[in-house]
Order: sequence, then C-alpha cells, then structure tokens
Amino acid sequence: MSLFNLSAIKLKDLPKAQDAYIFGIFSDTGISAKFKSAHPNLCKQITLAMDSGEFEAKLNQTLVHYMPDCETSKRYIAVGLGDSKNFTADFLRQVAATAAKKILDLKLTSFAIEFMGESNLAAADAQALAEGLVLGSYRFLNYKKPSDDYPGIGSAVVITDSAISKALDYGMQIAAGVVVTRDLGNHPSNIATPSYLADTAEAIAKLGGMKIKVYEREDFEKMGFGGIQGVAQGSDVPPKFIVMEYLGGGPKAKTLGLVGKGLTFDSGGISIKPAAGMDEMKFDMLGGAAVLGIMSIVAEIKPKLNIIAVIPSTENMNGGEAYKPGDILTAYNGKTIEILNTDAEGRLILADGLAYITDKYKLDGLVDFATLTGAVVVALGHRYSGLLTNDQVFADQLIEIGQKTQDRVWQMPLDDEYAEDIKSKIADVKNTGAAREAGTIAAAAFLREFVKEGTPWCHIDIAGSGWLKKGRSYQPEGPTGAGVRLIMELIRSWE
Repeated sequence: MSLFNLSAIKLKDLPKAQDAYIFGIFSDTGISAKFKSAHPNLCKQITLAMDSGEFEAKLNQTLVHYMPDCETSKRYIAVGLGDSKNFTADFLRQVAATAAKKILDLKLTSFAIEFMGESNLAAADAQALAEGLVLGSYRFLNYKKPSDDYPGIGSAVVITDSAISKALDYGMQIAAGVVVTRDLGNHPSNIATPSYLADTAEAIAKLGGMKIKVYEREDFEKMGFGGIQGVAQGSDVPPKFIVMEYLGGGPKAKTLGLVGKGLTFDSGGISIKPAAGMDEMKFDMLGGAAVLGIMSIVAEIKPKLNIIAVIPSTENMNGGEAYKPGDILTAYNGKTIEILNTDAEGRLILADGLAYITDKYKLDGLVDFATLTGAVVVALGHRYSGLLTNDQVFADQLIEIGQKTQDRVWQMPLDDEYAEDIKSKIADVKNTGAAREAGTIAAAAFLREFVKEGTPWCHIDIAGSGWLKKGRSYQPEGPTGAGVRLIMELIRSWE
C-alpha cells in the first residue's frame, strides 16, 4: 500500500533530471569528504552559508541551492542533521519528513535522497527513512479543492550501497497504515459513521483473508452489549460492534487482542459538552481508527500471529431515547454500571468490547486504545500516550517498544485502591471516579472490571497523543496515527 513509488539505487545508477537531490549535513562534522569531492562548487556555497551563520545544520534546518548546469538535478537541498553523536533512527525519520515537506512546498514530483551522513544504511534506518518520507508528505485533501493541479510526490529514490529494498517497503507499509488511521480521523462524522468504519473493516478483512462479524443495534440486547446499547440510544445513526479475526499463526502461535474506541461523534449526551471545540469530537474514534490502521497493515504483510480486533462504534447524542445520569446499564460480563455522567461514554462501549474479547478468546496480550480522558492531556501533554496495566511484564515490553519506535507510552499507576473510587452504592460500579482526581486512572480502574482475570492487558489513553492542534516533524496537525507503529513493532517481536 505505497503512497508514492520509493526505491533504492546506487549513485552510479541514479537517473538524470531529478527534481531535487537531498543530502544531510551534521552540525559538528560538516560536509563529508566524499560529498566535497563530488560537488566542489556546491560545497563552496554551503560553506559560505555556514560561515555566515545562515545555515548551521541544526536538526531539520533546510537550505536550497540551484545548480543550473548539473545534469543530476537543478536543485540540491541540504537538511541539517544536528550533532552526529546524538543522531538516532527517529531523527532520521524526522529529517526525512522535513525533506518531504520541502518537496511539497516546492511542488516537486520526484527526488533523490542520500542516507544522511553514510553510504551504508541499516534496515532499521531504512525503515525509519521510508516512514518519515511518507508521514512527512501526508496531506488530506478529500474535501478541499486544490488551488492548482500539483499532483504531489510521484517517485523518490534512496541512494545507498546497502540492500535495503525490503526494509524500505516495510517502512512504506507501516506508514500507509498510519495514513489509514489519519484519514479515518480526518473525515467528518457525517462521513465516518459507524457504518463507514464497518465498511472499512470489511474491505480490510477481505484483503487479508480475515473473518469478520458486525453486530447491529438489534443484536445488542440479545448479545448482552448493554454498554454500547445505552450510549447508542440517543442517536439515529446505526451503531456497530465490529469483530475481526486474523488467524495467520495457527493454533500454536500467540494471539494478540486489540480493542479500539470507535465513538464517531461525542456531544457528551445529556451531560452535554461546551459548544466551543465540539467539532473536535469527530476525533473520539481514533482508538478504533488506530486498530483499523493496524489491521490494514496486517492484511498486507500477513504476520505469523493470530490477532483479534474488536471495535465498538456509535455516536453519543442527545435524542429523546438518550441514556441519562442515574440510569443503570448491564455490560456483557453481567456487571451493572451506574451512570453519573453521560460524557464518560467511551469506557461504557469499551466495557462491552473488553468483556467480549476476553470471554470469547484466549489472549496472550490485550491492548485497548481510546481517546478516553482529558486528564491524560493534563498529565502528559501531547507527546506520550498514557499506559495502565494489570501485567507489568507486558507493560514493560510496550514501554521499551515505544522508546524504540518513538510512538511513546508513559505508565501511570493502577493500584487496587483506585477501585474504591468507582464503587457504586446501587450498582457494581459507577462510570466516574472521585471528582477532579486521578481521572485517567479511575477510567482504567473501571475498564479493568471488564477484563477477564488472567488476561495480560494494557490500556492506552491517546487523548493527548492521538491528534494535535499544532503539527511537528512527521506528525501533522490533526490525527497522528498514535499506536499504529507501536503495535506493529510488538507484532514483529511476537512472531
């Protein structure tokens, strides 16, 4: 699922007349001797820019030079790499994204890019480079008429002496799954309805040879899905409970469970949200979108693993049948829930998802994703996802992978004492914790009540990391695709 053609070639095979040639410069070591030998006149210009302080080769800084007599390209774009001693695969992902954005700014369609600083490229770096190029070039133009006929990037070549084609392809596939998640989040809620998510899941399942079952509103009472049934009562838009089975590993392989919150629009229900910013509540389905992005990659690469995905999806609206504060709902596992705030609805639909998946399947690990609490944004901002768990070994694995991929998670406590905050006097639990205290933890304590004992489980709150008001590096304004790269690396480690 490539968004543009990306290939690896040796310098001697580089086609002529590229729209641009991109190379990197470290701030501490400067221009490489090899590059100086190949481009003496260009290096004089770059040295002058560096000596004057106009270009310091800081990370993600760019400088464009024009070479009218050069057959390879008329434009050479230098990208700052920062200090060579601190350079990481994620910095490579960043500078690749910076390069792609510069290509878009200049409205170019083809370019060649050197690995930043070296002629040999390790597989992990090649993957990061490909991810950065795709994620940095991301544009969502479905509903906006372009001001010109610029088609975007058509092709790019990576110049290297290493055999990295497979790693580049894998990086493109990972990034394409992130793009699926971003696109789903960017669609307005009148388009990205629960039915739209179900149709997307159907298409992914068909591509990947997966089994899929979509439960409808009329199935909920029979199935015992009291959480999603209650939340969906106020909306005329049909809710869906989506179950996907990928059985690529056989009976002896590990089985991973994924649950994603698919709340396609959240008005808050009777506990209505303020009007300002309510448009952003189309992003409340990014947990479900992340799971669909992951499954779209799984459909392509077909790992030797079993993966079960569940996406409960509905709107939370204020119709005449809407559930109310004071109501009591019964979740799939039979536990009763006192409703104190209808804007704490995500945990209700997740309760059914978690209870169902842990009842029907034996899982070696379960991860749920949800834009669940504003409290996690207060605690962690927009750079880390919040992680809470019932299994420290599983959590440690995800934390380590998060550092590797920079799709980062930060663990918060989930001690048994927090369960006291969600106890109800008239039901098994209530859907809020103590007022203005530990909101993210209380939500996780609630969810834990619906995870079958013995299942290693991590809850990941992406309310802060899932979308940004101001983009940075390879993460744009709007949906980021948080969670996709994290889980794909987990899947690779489990194969």
